[in-house]
Amino acid sequence: MAISSAICNTFKRDLLKGFHDFDSSGGDTFKIALFTSSASLGASTTDYSTTNEITNTSGSAYTAGGETLTNNGVTGGSGASTAFVDFADAQWTSASFTANGAMIYNTQTDGGSGTTDAVCILAFGGDFTASNGTFTVQFPAANTSDAIIRIS
Repeated sequence: MAISSAICNTFKRDLLKGFHDFDSSGGDTFKIALFTSSASLGASTTDYSTTNEITNTSGSAYTAGGETLTNNGVTGGSGASTAFVDFADAQWTSASFTANGAMIYNTQTDGGSGTTDAVCILAFGGDFTASNGTFTVQFPAANTSDAIIRIS
């Protein structure tokens, strides 16, 4: 099993079909879920699943499905060759768990219907553990070279 960072193949198709709305006001709801090293996630992942999702070793910091992301909106325009979307960092406080990667997924694509459509997979490069502390997924800088989701 392995987690490989990738923009999901079905997301690329569905984006061209107009199924994903990244507007920061009135757009779709995106979530981030955390997974163990036993997960098999990558470009061919199509939907969120609880298979090999992390669980708390104590406390209630993490719930199945992960956290709702704060979408900072889309940046780009006629003068920019790259458009990108940015999210606020995701945090779980009083956390006691180990995660090896994450999935960003859309919970309401195609006109607001409830879904679990995978957007991208984030491989952490190894296990990261929080022991009754804060676990943070820090997104890269919001720019045309580093943003987590960008199209050029």
